Amino acid sequence: MLRVGITGGIGSGKTAVTDWLAQKNIQIVDADVVARLVVAPGMPALAEIAQTFGAQYLQPDGQLDRPALRQLVFADEHQRKLLEAITHPSIRAELEAQLQSASSPYVVLSSPLLLEGNQSEMVDIKVVVDVPESLQIERTMARDQNDQALVEKIMAAQLDRETRRSRADIVIDNSECLKTLHHRTDALHQTLLARARTLAP
Repeated sequence: MLRVGITGGIGSGKTAVTDWLAQKNIQIVDADVVARLVVAPGMPALAEIAQTFGAQYLQPDGQLDRPALRQLVFADEHQRKLLEAITHPSIRAELEAQLQSASSPYVVLSSPLLLEGNQSEMVDIKVVVDVPESLQIERTMARDQNDQALVEKIMAAQLDRETRRSRADIVIDNSECLKTLHHRTDALHQTLLARARTLAP
């Protein structure tokens, strides 16, 4: 089956693209959802996080305190790498299992870290949803109620825009309105359906 990776910097509109594709019955394997799944209460990765960073990063109900941990790891690269060493192997195993079980004409791996590590090896085509950095900041601040300094730290921890674009097989410009993005996503969908048909047995 054709595997398509879709990524983009924070606030780029990656989710708007994958939501539209999901409405067309394309299976979306969402790395953000999987990342939450592997740190759910009772999962080995959560116990290791509490042991490594301290019980103060757990909420009273046993859930991970994601905002507090996010503040820590985006302020300190060493801490971020420690967290990734705990979570990434579990995330990759679950992503692979979900990709293998997909039954739509093609399957999408939606991941903010598609191009940073080795997740790109899991897909055949890499799609980047792209917007100027000023628009990333503006949209993320409005969406998440985060201050500009935190958004800029998150962006600094991600690949820079030019590198991301250079590693893409397809770039979708999302600097305009949602209607325009949907038109461009439809064109992408038709391209991917045609590619998937060439792989069909």
